[in-house]
Amino acid sequence: MHVKPDPSPSKPFWETKTLEQMSPAEWEALCDGCGLCCLVRFEDEDTGEVVPTRVHCKLFDPATCACSNYAERERHVPDCIKLTPGNVAQLQWMPLSCAYRRLSEGRGLADWHPLVSGDPETVHAAGVSIRGQTVSELMLDEPEDALAYEAPEWMVERGTRRGRQR
Repeated sequence: MHVKPDPSPSKPFWETKTLEQMSPAEWEALCDGCGLCCLVRFEDEDTGEVVPTRVHCKLFDPATCACSNYAERERHVPDCIKLTPGNVAQLQWMPLSCAYRRLSEGRGLADWHPLVSGDPETVHAAGVSIRGQTVSELMLDEPEDALAYEAPEWMVERGTRRGRQR
């Protein structure tokens, strides 16, 4: 008897592995390149609410939406938070559209995610990224000046039609 090969392709790693099971390369590949996690944020001491600003970290390259010194970012920016499978679920300030957060919450990747679309530009075309929409923290006189650039609208999920959750 001849057995036909399964015509359906195998599922991608993000559908078959937990965040903890992913290799370092797979983990890094989940980053969609939106840049939203590289924003300066403020936390209200009374309510705990975290509000992002339109001010990006000094290492963020606004043209590429990537860190300009990713390998040494924690040395240059001591308060840079390294995402790990162990801390993603606790970081409620992470963007709702973030692949790490989506997978941690049991949601799949969005169709604009580069791993799904096959194109790193879809994150920008879908209006998810912050490319060209921020200023560097180096342009501010004082860190608190970032408050003038509050962007609470960036707390909603981006890249969805009519603002619906995915």
